[in-house]
Amino acid sequence: MHILHANQKPGIRYDILSNPEFLAEGTAIEDLLHADRVLIGGEETRDGSKAIDKLSWIYQHWIPKENILTTNTWSSELSKLAANAFLAQRISSINSLSAVCEATGADVSEVARAVGLDTRIGSKFLEASVGFGGSCFQKDILNLVYICEGLNLPEVAAYWQQVIDMNEYQKNRFSQKIIESLFNTVSNKHICILGFAFKKNTGDTRETAAITVCKTLLEEGAKLDIYDPKVEPEQIIDDLTHPCVTESPESVKQAVQIHSDPYSAVRGTHAIVLCTEWDEFITLNYQRIYQSMMKPAYVFDGRKILDHERLQQMGFHVQTIGKKYHRSGVLRSWGSVPQL
Repeated sequence: MHILHANQKPGIRYDILSNPEFLAEGTAIEDLLHADRVLIGGEETRDGSKAIDKLSWIYQHWIPKENILTTNTWSSELSKLAANAFLAQRISSINSLSAVCEATGADVSEVARAVGLDTRIGSKFLEASVGFGGSCFQKDILNLVYICEGLNLPEVAAYWQQVIDMNEYQKNRFSQKIIESLFNTVSNKHICILGFAFKKNTGDTRETAAITVCKTLLEEGAKLDIYDPKVEPEQIIDDLTHPCVTESPESVKQAVQIHSDPYSAVRGTHAIVLCTEWDEFITLNYQRIYQSMMKPAYVFDGRKILDHERLQQMGFHVQTIGKKYHRSGVLRSWGSVPQL
C-alpha cells in the first residue's frame, strides 16, 4: 500500500511512502500480527525520513523494531516484486524437475526433501504441484518483466518470463497426463474435479490451475462434476465461461455440474482430479468413493496430498506429480457399473 505524509494539506507537495504487504490469503491476520518483516520505503529527504519514522512508530506497537526495514522507495517496491518472483521461481524450478522425475523413475518428493535439507536452500516452496495461482505471483512477475523490458534489459525479462512459462507448461502437462492415462480420450467421460480455488482456505479462483485443467478437459469433450467447499458455483461457471476460456459458454454450462457434496460429485465418474489441497480431501472415505465410481477408477492427485499406496490397494489407478506409478492387474472395460 502507499501512504501519504501524515499532515497532508492541499497545494503542498508531499513525499510518498511505499509499504508493501506480504499477506497470504487464508493467513492474512496472522501474517499481519506476526510479520517476519515490515518494509517501509520513502524518499531520501528530511521530510521523507520523518514520514518513515512516523509509520515505523505505528508498527512498533506490535512489531519489534529490528523487524522493520527502511529503504528508499524503489528498493521497497522492487523488494515486493522480487520476493514473490523468488517464491514462484522455486515452485517452477521444482515443477520442472517433476517432469524429469516422471521420465526417470525418481520421486520428486524425495528430491525436494534432499535439496531442502541444504541449509543454503531450505525446504519452503519446494512442493511440486499442478502449478501456482492466485493474484500475486503471476501479476508481480509480469510486472517485473515489464519493468525489465522498459529498462531495455531483454535477457532479464526473458529469464523471469520463463518462470511463468514453466508454470503454464506444468498445468498443461498435468492436463495432458489425464487424457493420456484415460486411453487418449475423455470424450463423454465424467470426471470429478475436487477443488477449484487456487489454494486451500480461500475462495479465490484468480489464476487457479483448475481453470486450465477444466478448459483442456472440456475442449476434449469431457463432462465435469466439480466440488469446492468455498468457491461459489456462480464463480466457477463465470470462470469457465469467460471469453478467454471458451467461445461456447452454453456448451460449457451443459457439460459442467457443480456439487455441494464431494460424494455426490464423484458418483458415477471415471476419474477424480484433485486440484486444490483442501484438508477435507485427505479424510474422505475413498473406499466408499471407489465403490460409487465407474471402473477402472482413476485418481490424479495434482497436489500430492493423498495416500497413494492405500488408494492403489483399494483398486484405484493413481497418477500424481513427479512420480511414476505403474498400473497393476488387468483393467476392466470402460463403463463398468459402479457398486452403489
